[in-house]
Amino acid sequence: MREFSGILRGGGEALSKALLIFLVFVLRCGLSKVLDLPPENLIKSISAVPVSKKRRVADFQLSIASVTEDSSSDCLAPGLHLQAQKLAERLKCDAVVSEISAGPGTVNFTINRELLAKTVLQQVLKDGSEYGVKSELFSTVPKQKAVIEFSSPNIAKKFHIGHLRSTIVGNFIANLKVALGHEVIRMNYLGDWGMQFGLLGVGFQLFGNKEKLKTSPLQHLFEVYVQINKAAEDENTKKLAKDFFRKLEEHDEQTLSLWKQFRDFSIDEYIRIYKRLGVHFDEYSGESFYQEKSKEVLKMLENKGLLQKTIKGTGIVDLSEKKDLSSFSTVMRSDGTSLYITRQVSPSVFIAIYFASKSQSNHFQHLFQILKLMGYDWVERCQHVSFGLVQGMKTRRGEVIFLEDVLNEVRSRMLQNMASAKTTKEIEDPMETAEKVGLAALIIQDFQGLLSSDYQFSWDRALQSRGDTGVFLQYTHARLHSLEQMHGNEQLTHINVACLQEPDAISVLQHLLRYDEVLYRSSQDLQPKHIVSYLLTLSHLAAVAHKTLPVKGSTPELAQARLCLFQAARSVLANGMKLLGITPVTQM
Repeated sequence: MREFSGILRGGGEALSKALLIFLVFVLRCGLSKVLDLPPENLIKSISAVPVSKKRRVADFQLSIASVTEDSSSDCLAPGLHLQAQKLAERLKCDAVVSEISAGPGTVNFTINRELLAKTVLQQVLKDGSEYGVKSELFSTVPKQKAVIEFSSPNIAKKFHIGHLRSTIVGNFIANLKVALGHEVIRMNYLGDWGMQFGLLGVGFQLFGNKEKLKTSPLQHLFEVYVQINKAAEDENTKKLAKDFFRKLEEHDEQTLSLWKQFRDFSIDEYIRIYKRLGVHFDEYSGESFYQEKSKEVLKMLENKGLLQKTIKGTGIVDLSEKKDLSSFSTVMRSDGTSLYITRQVSPSVFIAIYFASKSQSNHFQHLFQILKLMGYDWVERCQHVSFGLVQGMKTRRGEVIFLEDVLNEVRSRMLQNMASAKTTKEIEDPMETAEKVGLAALIIQDFQGLLSSDYQFSWDRALQSRGDTGVFLQYTHARLHSLEQMHGNEQLTHINVACLQEPDAISVLQHLLRYDEVLYRSSQDLQPKHIVSYLLTLSHLAAVAHKTLPVKGSTPELAQARLCLFQAARSVLANGMKLLGITPVTQM
């Protein structure tokens, strides 16, 4: 990104979008005085108006309902509209506000077009990657330390497609919180303990091959696991598995050594897959780390009178309100060995956000109830972000089992599409580009709806080069980058914002103006769909502007102004894509 300081006509310090709202509406239009409200009370009542493809819209709107305390019938739609009309009549236009009108329960404001262009371009190009996150909207949000636990596959198993959502959603929230200035620790809490390893350990003793374990560890362990599961109904096999896990908990040296090989090989393999996904972790933890502490947890539960024994000898905690065992959680097996939920109690003190399937909602509800019964007040800040299932995802090999199959498939399909596309130019590393574009396709299709909803995956829909897809986002970014490169030798020293008065230029500027509101909304409900929708709209607006506002062939003054507009659009597009976990490509 070039240095743009001082290139906009008029000079002066660039204003943030929220500060612009404050100055324009509170000071210039006299809203604070007319409504008899402190200026700071108005900031969140004023919002940027979403860009409409069908009609010309104002820049900002004030919600009448948000600034009135009247609970009478005037708060109904007709009453609000009348209040909006009366307020609009009392406010005066000036050199900053060029138009004021009443809408259904809103007062709408249109800003002087040169001021709009100057303010937006200055702020976007000055702030760069921090545009939007410096907004006044975040000024009252305290910076916190957040431990985010996501992905969390079970070791000794290949990375299943079921873990994709947890991985990309957790990565998005971690990216967003880091961008907003929070201290974030990304934790991968591995499923590396439990009775399943008793079964796998016995399976490896019966069917394992040390050479295969070294050359293709997770594939071989998967094969072993399939074989031993066929024999799992045999009572002798069950007994051997229980004995193996009991030896693990007793730290038997030989048993522990084999388990450690499984864990080390698994992590190495996962790191390779995470690299392809553009994901990293600050800490690899797991149930094994806390299995010793689970004994302390059981002791604490017992001391607090919360641990009860069933007739079979299993340990349970009564979670029912009437203490009638209508709701309970099992925390210990009859042989005294720990369970998953028991081992999760200990690390919960460090974790603020868990990302897991909605099928685990009951598990996390029990976990949080147990922690609350134990007297841990900090449990109130813990939350489980649930997500639905991906349905219908298949590769040419058939039903999907492993994530790597999907990554290879999407890369292969993208390579084919790029090779057959007329617009594709010669690319330095087609394989890497196909990988990044393919991942964008997966992420955007996944993030378009509510995370808690199941969705039907479609290869054809995900990989379309036009429409609301990750491929279109990447194509738009590459196209805008190419435009910058094409005119890279031109010296941007003096931008005349008066050149940016066409409707398509104004639409892009208006949309750039509301980026911070979209970030704020996603930060509040932890849903990426708001950012996805925003970026798709930005791409469509930029694509239209690219056709109607040519840089090549225009006068130098007009070309420079338009180039500046497209650079601002590309910058915000890249920022948003990176938050979602997408690496923008510069060639397609």
